[in-house]
Amino acid sequence: MINIAIVDDHTLFRNGVAALMKDFDELNIVFEAGNGEQLQQIMKQKPLPDVVLMDINMPVMDGYAATTWLRKNHPDVKVLALSMYEDDKSVIKMIQCGAGGYVLKQSGPVEVLTAIKTIFEKGVFINELVSGKLIRSVSNQQAGPWFSKNEVEFLKLCCSELTYKEMAEKMFVSPRTIDNYRESLFAKLGLKSRTGLVLYAIQNKIIEL
Repeated sequence: MINIAIVDDHTLFRNGVAALMKDFDELNIVFEAGNGEQLQQIMKQKPLPDVVLMDINMPVMDGYAATTWLRKNHPDVKVLALSMYEDDKSVIKMIQCGAGGYVLKQSGPVEVLTAIKTIFEKGVFINELVSGKLIRSVSNQQAGPWFSKNEVEFLKLCCSELTYKEMAEKMFVSPRTIDNYRESLFAKLGLKSRTGLVLYAIQNKIIEL
C-alpha cells in the first residue's frame, strides 16, 4: 500500500483525482491540500505520505516552494508533479526543486499510477516528457571542473532514450569507453543508476533554463 497526498488549489480537480486514485488497491489517500501552506499544516496532524501529487500554480505557497520545503524537511517523501504546464522551464525547475517525476494533468489514471509506483520504488520517474526537456537543457558550460567534456556529453545522452551501445556510436567511441564514463561518474557522485545520474544533473543545475 502506497500512501499518497494530493495538493492542488482546484477543488473539483483535486477531488476528481482522489476519486480516480481510490479505484487502485495499491493506493491509500492520507489527505488533500489546496496549497503548500495547507500541506505543511496538515502534515503536522496526519501520517506522512509516501508520495505527494503536487500542482505547480497555487496561491499562498506554490508547488516549487512546497516541493523545496519537502525536500529539506521530509526528504523521504517523494513528489510527483501533476501539472498542466509542459514547457521546459516548468518541468526542469520542478525537478530541480526536488520532484522525482512530472506528469501532465491530462494523463490517464493508469499512467499516473505507474508514475506513483515507480517513484515509490525507485525514487524517480523519467518519462518521455522529462527526458525530452533534458536533452535540450543540459549545459556543458555549467558542468564545473568535476566532469570532463565527454562525461558531460554522456550525461546529456543519458537523458535520451538511447541505449549505452547507441551512445557509443553517437560519440564515436567504444562501448568500453562508455562504460568507463558511467563508472567514473558513479564513483564521483556516489550513484548506482542511470536515472540517478539524470536526477543529479537536474537537481544540481548542470542545465540551463
